Amino acid sequence: MGLLDGKVALITGAGGGLGEAYAKLFAREGAAVVVNDLGGPRDGSGSDAGMAQQVVDAIKAAGGRAVANTADISTMAGGQSVFDDAIKHFGRADILVNNAGILLDQTFAKASEASWDKVMKVHLKGTFCVTQPVFKWMKDNGGGVIVNTSSTSGLLGNFGQSNYGAAKGGIWGLSNVLAIEGRKYNIRIWTLAPGALTRMTEDLPRYRENPGAALTPEGIAPAVLYMVSSLSGDQTGKVLGVSGPRGVREMKLMEMDGWKPPHNGWSAEDIVSHAGEIFFSEEAIKAAGRPR
Repeated sequence: MGLLDGKVALITGAGGGLGEAYAKLFAREGAAVVVNDLGGPRDGSGSDAGMAQQVVDAIKAAGGRAVANTADISTMAGGQSVFDDAIKHFGRADILVNNAGILLDQTFAKASEASWDKVMKVHLKGTFCVTQPVFKWMKDNGGGVIVNTSSTSGLLGNFGQSNYGAAKGGIWGLSNVLAIEGRKYNIRIWTLAPGALTRMTEDLPRYRENPGAALTPEGIAPAVLYMVSSLSGDQTGKVLGVSGPRGVREMKLMEMDGWKPPHNGWSAEDIVSHAGEIFFSEEAIKAAGRPR
C-alpha cells in the first residue's frame, strides 16, 4: 500500500530537478502523475519536449503510471491543458504541485523590464494559470491538496533576486488566500520554500562555496510527500522551509500585540516611546526560533 494509492498528481516543472524527484516518489507511492515541463535552460529560453517524456518513461519502467505534458504553464491555455491531461488520462486531479520556474538574476539597479516580466509570468502567473482549473475541480469534487513553491528569497530576501523574490513572495500571498477560500471545500494549501542543489541553483554563491551542505532534490521530496498525503492530516495554510543548513521547519509571519494609539490623536514620536510594544527585540526573534 502506498501513501498516494488512487490519487492523481499534477506536477509542473517535473522534467528535472525537484519536480522530477517529486514525480518519481509520488509514482512509487501509488499516484498517477502528469509530468509537465516545457523544457529548456533555466532562463526560460527554448524548449525540450523530451525532458518530461524521459521522466514519464522512467516512471513507467518502474511500474508506475504517468503522462507527459509540455505546455507553457504561464498561459491560461497551458495551465488548462495540464488539468485536461489529468482528467483525460486518469479521471481526477487530487494533488497539484506548482514547481515550474526560471531564474534571471540581476541586481535591482540593473534589472530590466523584460526580465522582471518574464520571471513574474512563469512563477506568479504560471501558478495562477495551473491552479485555477484544478482548484475549481477540487471545489466541486471533495477537495484535494495544492503545494505552491515559494522561496526564502521571497520570504526573507536575497541579493540580486528582486524579480524572483517578488514573484515568490506573491506566491506566498496567493497561498494564504487560497487556504482561506479552500478550507470549506476540503482543499488544503501548503507553501514550500525549498533549498536544494539543482541546475537552477548550482552556480549560486551559497552552493558554490559549500556544495556539501545542500540537499539533493531527493532530499526535499519527502517533505512534499508529507504535505500531500494523509500524514499531514487536515493542516492547511502553512509554510515549510526545507534545506540542508536549516532542515525542515515551519516558517510564518510573526506579529506583535502592538501599541494602541489613543483616539484623541498621537504623533510619530509616540512610536519611539512605545517601541518595545511595537517592534520585536532581537531576544524575541531568537526565542521564536529564527535568529538572523
